[in-house]
Amino acid sequence: MTAVQQDATTLAPNYHPLPVTVASAEGSWVTDTAGRRYLDLLSAYSALNFGHRHPALVAAAHAQLDRLTLTSRAFDHDLLHPFADRLAALVGPLLVGRPMVLPMNTGAEAVETAIKAARKWGYDVKGVPDGQARIVVADGNFHGRTTTIVSFSSDPDARGGFGPYTPGFVRVPYGDAAALEAALDERTVAVLLEPVQGEQGVVVPPAGYLPAVRAACTAADVLLVADEIQSGLGRTGTTLACEVWGVRPDLVTLGKALGGGVVPVSAVVGRDDVLGVLTAGTHGSTFGGNPLACAVALAVIGLLESGEPQARARELGEHLGARLDPLVADGSLAAVRRVGMWAGLDVAPGRPGGPTSGRDLCERLLARGVLAKDTHGRTLRLAPPLTITRDDLDDALDRLVDALHAAS
Repeated sequence: MTAVQQDATTLAPNYHPLPVTVASAEGSWVTDTAGRRYLDLLSAYSALNFGHRHPALVAAAHAQLDRLTLTSRAFDHDLLHPFADRLAALVGPLLVGRPMVLPMNTGAEAVETAIKAARKWGYDVKGVPDGQARIVVADGNFHGRTTTIVSFSSDPDARGGFGPYTPGFVRVPYGDAAALEAALDERTVAVLLEPVQGEQGVVVPPAGYLPAVRAACTAADVLLVADEIQSGLGRTGTTLACEVWGVRPDLVTLGKALGGGVVPVSAVVGRDDVLGVLTAGTHGSTFGGNPLACAVALAVIGLLESGEPQARARELGEHLGARLDPLVADGSLAAVRRVGMWAGLDVAPGRPGGPTSGRDLCERLLARGVLAKDTHGRTLRLAPPLTITRDDLDDALDRLVDALHAAS
């Protein structure tokens, strides 16, 4: 057995990556071990909203590495409160109530934190009988892959084989505000939703859906928790995707882009009367809010405070739509769903010479020097870095058109 073969057998097979091995990257471009360059249109599921190795983010990490990397939350450090203050200032005006910040590491940790906070708020403040709290979620959701989260997933691959499942969740159709409102009762403590369902294929809700959900939650004294781990921090042309529909959640989960593609950083931001129920000993994380994470996240916040990434996502997003929509009109694609710099493309089934699946289209794009990712069989997701140049975006889209029409 060769060394390469041996390495292949030691890695757990929980991913099915495209056949490319990345060795270096800069901006919107990556280079593989053979020296071939690719345009990255996935951005690590929006973790790389600011591209690979953004100079301000790399500089912040380098400076902090020379000073302090970890204390644990057993002690304070000099960036923790500035991080919380500036994140609250950035996101707080977009939420209900006075904001508080609880830092964690990964998106799934942020969602688990929001679930715990909502349940404890339900018991301590709302008065739900102990052990009876319920959270309403949506079909097609993707909030992570921890045991509790997959318990309310409707994806058989994510859920199957991992029971027994955590109780306390009610699933309703995404986009159906009436069904959601009907599911609320005196035991409901929260509604947990993605404003845009990313993993499902960039599914954008009907125009009145999120405002109706907000109204139903307010009327029933139920927390609206927005999972903005993929959609937040510029991707939709706004700081939060909820802004697109003029909705203010009670809690928001953030991650991915908050770490700037340098380190994992996540947080729950929301009402202080909700997050304030998590007192010492009730929740924690060794690495959550560590100095290195805070240094990078503060640099990310600095980029977003300017409003430039959000404006760029709006501008380039309109151009992206202008290039993609004709591909539906001419039958090259079955559908395109888009918000900001984020798009879900459905392959047209049975089109002669066209791709047979999302995976097939990804492999055709790979051969043409473009990285993208499929989901749910026939869908391709595009999430270019918000820093991509218009010329590079057009170059990538030209290659997409070629992949749709040329023989594989």
